[in-house]
Amino acid sequence: MKKNDILSGKKPLNILEKIKENLERLNDKMEVMIELQRHDKKEIQSFPDASLDVMTLLSMPDHLRKTAMTICRYGRATAQEIANQTSRARAVESAYLNQLVIMGYLKKERVGRKAYFFADRDNQE
Repeated sequence: MKKNDILSGKKPLNILEKIKENLERLNDKMEVMIELQRHDKKEIQSFPDASLDVMTLLSMPDHLRKTAMTICRYGRATAQEIANQTSRARAVESAYLNQLVIMGYLKKERVGRKAYFFADRDNQE
């Protein structure tokens, strides 16, 4: 660590920024866990390679159906992009998207710090 970095405050700012990023990640994970606990366990059962056909969408609870239909329109999107379309909080959409991943309807891919959600079109026939 350089003496000028300490005097200018760059190192403490970097440390604080990393702490902030870690806290945001932890907060996101906790919100997902809380949201999953709020909903009935039977909503979260896993269906490997499940597809998002019309009947599946109609059988979903309203909150998940809205998210699933929005991701189908987008094709591939972040929780923030879905939240912008549904007018719900990003953390809520993140929880719903993660529920759909657990249930097998969506896939999740990380690119850097962003998580992208998408329907696996190979299994949507």
